[in-house]
Amino acid sequence: MKLLFDQNLSRKLVNLLVDIFPESSHVQFHGLAQKTDTEIWEFAKLNDFCIVTQDVDFAERSRLHGSPPKVVWLRCGNAPTREIEALIRAGDEAIQELLNNSELHCLELY
Repeated sequence: MKLLFDQNLSRKLVNLLVDIFPESSHVQFHGLAQKTDTEIWEFAKLNDFCIVTQDVDFAERSRLHGSPPKVVWLRCGNAPTREIEALIRAGDEAIQELLNNSELHCLELY
């Protein structure tokens, strides 16, 4: 699976993390910047993306509906892009476990 970064995260993360998540993208690259959470959810589901977000709404949707898509919920608050990159890199193994384990639907990273 590949990561889809939500609107609340920098597009720069796609290139910064290309070495560990090479097929990742950002909602802006797919015309989803102004779309609803439901539209982003459906796009991710249809295109085999895992949503990476700071938005609790996706985590709650994951708890209600399960996956796909899977969700990585970043709980670091407003942080510089480099700190978010570092958080994702530090959580790489946990993210891989989320993506590979059919019983897991949402991962919270702090």
